Amino acid sequence: MLKTLLAEVNISEGRNQDLIEQVKAELLKSGSVKLIDENSDKDHNRTVFTYTGEPEAVLEATKSLTAKAVELIDMTTHKGSHPRMGAVDVVPFIPVASDNWPGSMLMMVLG
Repeated sequence: MLKTLLAEVNISEGRNQDLIEQVKAELLKSGSVKLIDENSDKDHNRTVFTYTGEPEAVLEATKSLTAKAVELIDMTTHKGSHPRMGAVDVVPFIPVASDNWPGSMLMMVLG
């Protein structure tokens, strides 16, 4: 069964550090995922959070991060050189430790 899932979630905010910190706090509040990278780009006005954990923990943390980002990011005033599709617009899940590839794909689709 799938053991570790990596998520690399992109939010449409790279300038407002307070907002970025609020979203990150929401991501980490459960203590069940490990943040392995955070990268903000002021020109693109985007931040990418990369984190790992057990599949259910990653899914729940992603839901929390997404809800907070949608609550805080006003896309009607957003500016940046990257195309803006939404407050959260890229949410890839990558299995990094799995002995069941079809099961990990099912987790991503049904999550």
